Amino acid sequence: MKIIKENVVLDKFYNFSVWIVRLYQYLCNKKKEHNLSKQILRSGTSVGANVEEAIGGVSKKDFLNKLSIANKEVRETSFWLRILKDTGYINQVMFDSVYKDCDEVSRIIFSIIRTSRKNETT
Repeated sequence: MKIIKENVVLDKFYNFSVWIVRLYQYLCNKKKEHNLSKQILRSGTSVGANVEEAIGGVSKKDFLNKLSIANKEVRETSFWLRILKDTGYINQVMFDSVYKDCDEVSRIIFSIIRTSRKNETT
């Protein structure tokens, strides 16, 4: 049995996905909202899934491609979060909490992509 080492960055992506699932449950159960909640569930959980796929990539190109997809998904998630806030489905406090995590995840992904591309040319 292979033991996975603790990784703060991967934990951040995983915890972000858990936050998104809980938001989805809240939107469905408390707000009876099912269309926007499915959109944010798909994009928000896709971020971590694509990062995991990137780690298992067969090449540097595959790695960067999966991270680029994760970057697009986190941007989409950011969009849905803003829509949910501006339409009153989530309040400012809830938005601030999850949006902060979304922004942090986005910055981490962008930084990894930038560093990987920089190392590719040297």
